[in-house]
Amino acid sequence: MIEAVLFDLDDTLHDDTLAYRSAAERVANEIAAEHGLDARSLFGAYVAEAEAFWKTLSPAVFDSTLVGLRARMWLTALRSVGLDDLAVAERCGAAYNDYRRGNLKLWPGAIELLESLRERGCKLAMITNGMAETHREKIALLQLEDAFDEIFIADEVKLVKPDVRLFRLAAERLGVSPERCAMVGDRYDRDIRGAHEAGMFTVWMNVRAESVPPGAPAPDAIVTSIGEVEAALPLAAVPRRPDR
Repeated sequence: MIEAVLFDLDDTLHDDTLAYRSAAERVANEIAAEHGLDARSLFGAYVAEAEAFWKTLSPAVFDSTLVGLRARMWLTALRSVGLDDLAVAERCGAAYNDYRRGNLKLWPGAIELLESLRERGCKLAMITNGMAETHREKIALLQLEDAFDEIFIADEVKLVKPDVRLFRLAAERLGVSPERCAMVGDRYDRDIRGAHEAGMFTVWMNVRAESVPPGAPAPDAIVTSIGEVEAALPLAAVPRRPDR
């Protein structure tokens, strides 16, 4: 049965979509008012840039700073609405980072889930495609630093989900065979596909009501909220710690 549970961070343990979209919308509204631009178009252009960046994330960007990359995303978005100004783009990036910090909040029940899994003897790891430049701070703000035995951030280990080597590395560091690990994540292609290829039990937290890609293997379990995760895991044979 399962001895270790691996978690994605964004949109799995906290509502990252709400956090980043709220921050981007606030920035877009402010800059649009200042320069006479269409706020909705600017917001949409930035969201499209950001989502494309994270969807195609590769180790090739690890030598760049995320602050600089975000400024470039904002510059592309600004150009799409008629403003080509790097200084404004850099201001957008800085304001976005500040606003996003204030929007960070764990899903209700996330901490309780992690504590319950600990009590049942599970080892815990976080695997995120984020970059340490911002994600170490995010993890601290969410008070998750001590919740995991291991934390794997893409640019620190130079591997990006769904690279099967990342999932195998996590299992190795935890001292558990991949077959005794479960992966919980909200993105099928990043979280579920790679973990499945590594031989792990997979729990898809399908918060966007998406469908399994045609021809792709089905997850071992599908849930729609963090509160459903523990019941979806085959944990019956995991002994509770004797000192609990």
